[in-house]
Amino acid sequence: MSRTPRSAVLSVLALAAALAVPTAGPPAPARAAVHHTGDEAAVLGEDHARAHARLRRAAQGTQRYPQARRTASLASLEESQRRTNARFEAARFGRFTQFFPSPDFGVHVALLPTGKVLLFSFERVEADPTKETGPTNTVGRTNAGRAWLWDPAEGTGARAFRNVPPPVVLMPDGTYSPRPAPFFCAGHSYLPNGMVGVFGGNVGGKGGSGAKLSFVFDPWTEKWFRNRDMAVGRWYPSVVTGADGRQIIMSGQSERGTGTPTPVVERFPALGHRVPWRPYDIPAGVPAERLRSQAPFRNDYPHLFSLRDGMVYGLGRDADQQWIFDPAKDVRAELPRRPADFRGYGSAVPLPAGFRGPDSVLVLGGDPRDPHTYRLSGGRWTTEEPRAFGRTQDGTLILPDGTLLTVNGALDTRDYGHGPFNPTADLKYRQIEVRDARGGWKLGPAQRLPRGYHSNALVLPDGRMMVTGDELQQIANDPDIDDGMDGSIELYEPAYLHRGARPALDRVPAGDLRHDSGFEVTSSTAKDVKRAVLLAPTTVTHSVNTSQRHLDLRLTGVQGDRIGLRTPPGAADAPPGYYMLFLLDAKGVPSTAKWIKLGAR
Repeated sequence: MSRTPRSAVLSVLALAAALAVPTAGPPAPARAAVHHTGDEAAVLGEDHARAHARLRRAAQGTQRYPQARRTASLASLEESQRRTNARFEAARFGRFTQFFPSPDFGVHVALLPTGKVLLFSFERVEADPTKETGPTNTVGRTNAGRAWLWDPAEGTGARAFRNVPPPVVLMPDGTYSPRPAPFFCAGHSYLPNGMVGVFGGNVGGKGGSGAKLSFVFDPWTEKWFRNRDMAVGRWYPSVVTGADGRQIIMSGQSERGTGTPTPVVERFPALGHRVPWRPYDIPAGVPAERLRSQAPFRNDYPHLFSLRDGMVYGLGRDADQQWIFDPAKDVRAELPRRPADFRGYGSAVPLPAGFRGPDSVLVLGGDPRDPHTYRLSGGRWTTEEPRAFGRTQDGTLILPDGTLLTVNGALDTRDYGHGPFNPTADLKYRQIEVRDARGGWKLGPAQRLPRGYHSNALVLPDGRMMVTGDELQQIANDPDIDDGMDGSIELYEPAYLHRGARPALDRVPAGDLRHDSGFEVTSSTAKDVKRAVLLAPTTVTHSVNTSQRHLDLRLTGVQGDRIGLRTPPGAADAPPGYYMLFLLDAKGVPSTAKWIKLGAR
């Protein structure tokens, strides 16, 4: 949904003054706007009174945290970024190149096979970054979601974004007020036809309570479709796509509120319903299916991975909750206790394993006191090379050349080194960190904004990295809080984009490609190509990224401008769906990717 225009905001400020809203002291609780029954409601009606109360809170936020402060903060960050990055050579460390406004916070992001990026989150109820921005505890209409598409091909201006609002729903919150679905803090992964399945959300109140909502976003029609509700509500669940293309849904706080994680495991679509395969296979009104096995995670957003053995690995935040699930037999088994203690929101990455799918996972971040990384391989944990320092709320991506890159981070949830809800951050959390092929880490340049809780990043088809998220930092550094652009996006160019000309990838097959089969691509620089890789697109939230995957493809021959390649051995190595295909030269410089569809019925 678009933000209130400037003229309307000025009217709101006038309204706030007329109603003598104090600018000091504690604000009215969010729920007061929902259950307002005073004189204003009697005159205007409940809906109108709620809208006025929400706008008054927004006006208070701009008074308590004025625009001048936001502008000065952003200018200071820009200057410190410039000074810090002057010492980093682009060919070794890459560089941040662009920073621009976005109409959404990007609490959730997904790269689509059209090349566009889906961003979704919530309508903010607060413009003061020292307070909770989102409507977690709000009951009623103001507990609403929103979504946008960013088209990198259109650049960075307002025309590059398109509003794609979620369906209007009635929530079981006692008010049954229609509003765009509050699907923020849901879980998501891809279906084989490129659609994004989104499960859960926020009913409101009780510190956040789980919604039973189930949607898909169709990148081809650019519309949302609603499916049947899940068996249980989920607030902060995790979702992963298995080798059969079906999605496994675990964990999340139930409809009873925070502190009530559900052990129920569900599968979408339910057996007996076809897995969406073609672009026109749109699931609408399709049910999920409750499994016999349970996943009693004590904490939300576990890391889930479907590895080359076809099993789903559930790596909980608690050290003793590490499990392996067999989705075909519907059973769960224990994995060894992780060496590290409790991990908060931090990264986990399925490590590249050459021509086969991943068989190990690297867990990192989530504990600001522990810089070490931990690898699960062959049913055993090992302690790997540490990063420069511990951080939480970080994101780690696999780049086309197989290196790992960490971006974002904080000391703790909403704490950037100077206490919770303090937008001032330690500079170190703004620095990227890169892991090379030998497993060693090195710090690199700093991003513009500190980004911790709800921060995200993904790799674009042109090899650049998009960084966004963290609504607190975005509104604290908004160059114009009233212009309808709540968020911001930064673009980073990895070092490989500064090492010479890129290989060309001119043409790829248009149809489905079977596993373990040969195919050809064309390249005007075929003689320079030394490597071909598949990189799965990313859909990520809360440092949880279940969709990442990196595989090398076998080169079977080069003849003129034609390059022969072979797809991965099976669906457990690379689940069916869309992948970015990159060609790389001897320096590791990648082409711009083209999309291929892997798997066939």
